[in-house]
Amino acid sequence: MVHKKPNMPEKNCGVCGRPFKWRKKWKKVWDEVKVCSDRCRRNRDGIAIHKSERS
Repeated sequence: MVHKKPNMPEKNCGVCGRPFKWRKKWKKVWDEVKVCSDRCRRNRDGIAIHKSERS
């Protein structure tokens, strides 16, 4: 059974620019969340390149 969550808030990652949706673990700190993943958090100072963006 697929569970879809169509009404979740969404932001763009401050590092890679990809959109990401709200997660329950971010419930109390959603306003402070700026990056989509641990990878982007580690690469805040540099440029993060996701697999799909490599040439």
